[in-house]
Amino acid sequence: MAGKRLGKQTLKLSSPPSVISSAAIVGPKEGEGPLSQYFDQILTDDYFGEDSWEKAESKMLKEAVKSAVKASGRSNTNIDFMFAGDLLNQIVSSSFAARELQIPYIGLYGACSTMAESLCMGSLMIDGGFAEAIVCATSSHFCSAERQYRFPLEQGVQRPPFAQWTVTGAGAAVIAETGSGPYITHATIGKVQDFGIKDANNMGAAMAPAAVDTITAHLNETGRRPEYYDLIITGDLGNIGKAIILDMMQKEGYDITKVYNDCGSMIFDSEKQDTHAGGSGCGCAAVVLNGYIAKEMKKGNINKVLLIATGALLSPTTTWQGESIPCIAHAVAIEKTIGVGV
Repeated sequence: MAGKRLGKQTLKLSSPPSVISSAAIVGPKEGEGPLSQYFDQILTDDYFGEDSWEKAESKMLKEAVKSAVKASGRSNTNIDFMFAGDLLNQIVSSSFAARELQIPYIGLYGACSTMAESLCMGSLMIDGGFAEAIVCATSSHFCSAERQYRFPLEQGVQRPPFAQWTVTGAGAAVIAETGSGPYITHATIGKVQDFGIKDANNMGAAMAPAAVDTITAHLNETGRRPEYYDLIITGDLGNIGKAIILDMMQKEGYDITKVYNDCGSMIFDSEKQDTHAGGSGCGCAAVVLNGYIAKEMKKGNINKVLLIATGALLSPTTTWQGESIPCIAHAVAIEKTIGVGV
């Protein structure tokens, strides 16, 4: 068992699960962005035929899971577990979707880190021999997130220039004991970092230190250099967090400039779409991973990815009490083929 641990935080999977299918659903704004061609479904309105944004978000997650399961060639009855979570109180988007899907369900809360967290936990379950196939999923919705964490849209509050736009989207991946790849080879579990930022709009700056801590741990414990990966990608830091992380990684002794990007910087054209500092939210990493990255890996344009999804572990209650924002980042290494060594 000790042989699966590469230091304090990184786990090397002895039987790496294969990502056998994926699905990504996005809202209209995301469908107008630079990555539109990679999404499986683009909604025509933010309500998705429902009478509330929260119901629309749950429906997105449910449909993403259904699409991923269908693409895997399986049915719900031969998916062992569903690992999912979201941003809303009591992770209701995921729980209500699980009610409909009737797949044995483990709810997770890692805020915007949930896509990586679900892949970490699902992979460990398969590697341990406790499951043969698992669906990992998450979602977010701009309107429901703004209502919960900041201000209801009806108030028309002006957003500061460093604010990010929560992605309306849901992504799901089916991972299995057998398959032709790509494979999840390593999982690096993050530690909570808090640099004292209290502004709930300033997510990129709040979450960047957690991403730096997890990336540094992964590289140190695996012995890999940044250039081992074709792409090192964070989930939700946006343009400001992206700039911070490059600077902080330099101070840690790693230049990741040539291989690094952020899902929040990629999913929108910030100037044309008026998304200020870019995208964020659980759905940000989920749809870029299960849309763009999945399809580019299938084409052979990307072969080795380190995905680091970051989450701000705050709530409206803690914000009102003047608390700072604790953050977490989890990482998974996804590789087209299973190599040798670390």
